[in-house]
Amino acid sequence: MEETASFPIPDESVPLSPSGRGTNPTGVRLYNERVILSLIRRHRALGKVDIARLTGLSTQTTTVIMNRLHADGLLTAGERQRGRIGQPSVPFSLNPDGAFGLGLMIGRRSSDLVLMDFTAGIRARARLTYAYPLPQTLMDFAEREIPRLTAVLTEEQRGRVTGIGVAMPFELWNWEADLETPPGALAGWRSFDVTRKLEQLFPDWPVRMCNDATSACAAELTFGRGAAFHDFAYLYIGTFIGGGIVLNGSLFPGHSGNAGALGSMPILRREADGTTSLQQLIRTASIYRLERRLIARGLPGTDIWLSPDDWSKFAAPLEEWVDEAADGLAQAIAAMLSVIDFEAIVIDGAFPTDVRKRLVERTRQRLSAIDQQGLTDAVVVEGSVGRDARAIGGAALPLLATFARDFDVLFKE
Repeated sequence: MEETASFPIPDESVPLSPSGRGTNPTGVRLYNERVILSLIRRHRALGKVDIARLTGLSTQTTTVIMNRLHADGLLTAGERQRGRIGQPSVPFSLNPDGAFGLGLMIGRRSSDLVLMDFTAGIRARARLTYAYPLPQTLMDFAEREIPRLTAVLTEEQRGRVTGIGVAMPFELWNWEADLETPPGALAGWRSFDVTRKLEQLFPDWPVRMCNDATSACAAELTFGRGAAFHDFAYLYIGTFIGGGIVLNGSLFPGHSGNAGALGSMPILRREADGTTSLQQLIRTASIYRLERRLIARGLPGTDIWLSPDDWSKFAAPLEEWVDEAADGLAQAIAAMLSVIDFEAIVIDGAFPTDVRKRLVERTRQRLSAIDQQGLTDAVVVEGSVGRDARAIGGAALPLLATFARDFDVLFKE
């Protein structure tokens, strides 16, 4: 549904630099600009007349605001488009160099750090793998690599870095058994404040944090094919599977912020001896299950994380894992559709694109074999952001908080 409303005109005295946008205590003065930027992000390119029609602002007001955004380097003007009645239209799009965000994804087996531009382009990246995450190891990684990543920017561009977003699982200390760590190895996370430490290391930038699966869902909604659906369930398969729920174009966090904890959904898992057991989806459709299959065959499980774009050498263990994961996913999807009639189920994860394709196709096959009487059909589709979804979602946190309609734009774009 198109947005139509009238909003107050921003105060001409408000600074338009990225560093000044997130500090306005009310946000009212910048609301028009943020609405316009959000609309252009969604539609890729829009002319001033189109913006005026979608917002309800006058053409004169729209022109003033867009001229300021263009002068500030946040928008770029395209070629004049003729053929319409009246003056030729000039489409405006977001300027990739208009702003930047840093995203730190803290995973259970690896960490990714990305420098992302205003249109979700990755300008630089770094990766760290480990047996299990430790607070000091991750902070050393960030302290070492963030200066290296931002070194690719010019001095003027570095002034347009809006902050650092962190995407990480909550309560990491609860995963020692599944990660097979030494007892107490993850206990340090109980009292470690990631946000505060990063703010100490990089005092010039604000730091924001979000659950890793929620960040991945936000990335798919904001930058991926998820924007095509009003309602969808999102499944991100990392070391452990997580998810998110989008309703009416908005990420739905739930009253506790834990909506979309789809990995906890109970499903029947088929055991090697032919019996079944009631397990959570996380015990079936998670990459750590593939890791254990490799180890059982005498292969190094770390190869999964060291070669994230090519799993062709895993052969039989990979085929078994895809089969097991698809069976669990199909059961979970049928259960989800009995609660909410989603338009789509989006599946993505930290695996190569060919593996994603196989998993989605196998899941569709398994779902078609389940009795779905009384359920509304939903399409099961591949995610489009890929293994970077969590890091991109993290990098989007400071960008969206600075330039979107308000901080809630993470949950509605």
